[in-house]
Amino acid sequence: MKLTVAIGADHAGFEYKEAIKTFLEEKKYDILDCGTHSTDSVDYPDYVHPTAEAVETQKAHFGILICGSANGVAMTANKHQGIRAAIAWQTDIASLARQHNNANILCIPARFVSLEMAMEMLTTFLTTGFEGGRHERRVNKIAISC
Repeated sequence: MKLTVAIGADHAGFEYKEAIKTFLEEKKYDILDCGTHSTDSVDYPDYVHPTAEAVETQKAHFGILICGSANGVAMTANKHQGIRAAIAWQTDIASLARQHNNANILCIPARFVSLEMAMEMLTTFLTTGFEGGRHERRVNKIAISC
């Protein structure tokens, strides 16, 4: 099955976004580019919401969000009920985000990790499964139910 990945970034993450898109296309993933499309200063929520909505509505299997610190994109994405966005700065964190939290969006802090590390985290994130079990019970308590 071919996986679709939605990707969004602000101006600080634009260059990483472009490199990640190329990397994923070479690996035969389908890409949904939610912007930005230059290094001009932008407001990150304008690109986070479409990325999160694509994952939430299952137009994409996973999402990748990139900004300077990854904090703003993670906070914004996690406002969506069906999203579990995780900030990672090393591969072990990306792996645990999938294994224990069933994260569906990886948030990359472009100003704090190398592009090489970003690619390693991305590969780990996309190829690591959710363990379920005791973690599933916890993950099921994340979303607010009314």
